[in-house]
Amino acid sequence: MSRSAHPLPLERRRFLKLGFTITGIFLGGSLLSLVPEAAAQNRNILEKIGPVVGSYPYKPHYSMAIRLNRCIDCELCLDACASNNHVPTYGYRLAILHRPKQIGHLQATEFLPVLCNQCNNPPCVKVCPTKATIKDKTTGIILTDDKLCIGCKTCMTACPYNARYFNNEKHAVDKCDFCYQSRLSGGTVLPACVEACPADVFLFGDLADKESALYRLLHTQENKIWALRPETGSLPNVFYVEN
Repeated sequence: MSRSAHPLPLERRRFLKLGFTITGIFLGGSLLSLVPEAAAQNRNILEKIGPVVGSYPYKPHYSMAIRLNRCIDCELCLDACASNNHVPTYGYRLAILHRPKQIGHLQATEFLPVLCNQCNNPPCVKVCPTKATIKDKTTGIILTDDKLCIGCKTCMTACPYNARYFNNEKHAVDKCDFCYQSRLSGGTVLPACVEACPADVFLFGDLADKESALYRLLHTQENKIWALRPETGSLPNVFYVEN
């Protein structure tokens, strides 16, 4: 069974009902919603769902942009994630949602990679009773300490993105950390999913660096920017663009 076949079942059902052509509004209270903004309003959406443009608080302020139209569902990102982070077959740090899409007379499929959004206002951190889940003060990445996790799963309930699962072997909750523990902290520049993707879907970088490709992409007015569930106030650090 492929890794994209089982995770996030409720998210998947919601995604099948939602579209990317919602204009100027968001679906309040929906489990998964995308909020497009007009190109000229990119600065506004970044201010709404992140820190004030130009004053990102972490150095480096790790963030990711996902190019929606490039994902081909090859699942190489899922395999790389699982291998690098020892994800069990029942678990996931990254999932790919998909649904039918009509293009003229042709039936196609569109895909949406979903992972921990490394929120600036993370609900999971607020509810953890043992401080096993923290937001790293340097990078802003949400990290989990397996030794402190008691398996209460409160953070799983609080997560707006259903991005966490319970690892039975560790008896602790696990999730994406941008491969911080397995790669970044050891000097590797890119998360495994970014490195493995043949379609260049993921753009990872330092949002505090105005010269970075990520910063330029998100601050180019011609690009539309989406965020998942901004109505929750979680202030995500994962963004979606069309190209």
